[in-house]
Amino acid sequence: MKVTRHAKILEIISSKDVETQESLAEELKISGMDVTQATVSRDIRELKLIKILGDNGNYKYATRVHTESFLSDKLMNIFSQTAISAENVDNFIIIKTISGSANAAAEAIDSLNFNGIAGTIAGNNTILILARDTDKAKTIIQDMKKIISQ
Repeated sequence: MKVTRHAKILEIISSKDVETQESLAEELKISGMDVTQATVSRDIRELKLIKILGDNGNYKYATRVHTESFLSDKLMNIFSQTAISAENVDNFIIIKTISGSANAAAEAIDSLNFNGIAGTIAGNNTILILARDTDKAKTIIQDMKKIISQ
């Protein structure tokens, strides 16, 4: 029964903006599942649902996977809007950013888990990316330039 209910909860929150435990319980009742608010609360905890800001400005339940995808999009947007240029020398990649935004852009790079990046160092308007080798640096620089030109 719990597995079926969990599947139904995931279906509901993916198709509707569910803002409260009470409204989720009501949606489950409409689907033929008689549940209490306490059961819904446990289900939310077990499914590790979180609340995110919806398009309408209200908070709604979402899965972490949805949120990670949403955050990746946001981080990619931060990087593409703040990065100005990219160049590489051997296995070093230098990204120039708008003044004061290198830390946010470097955080975006780190969070996006680019393959082949050993680490990043950010200043005020410059990011130094250390690639694992020169071949990886060439691939990374191509990807970075595509993002910057968007």
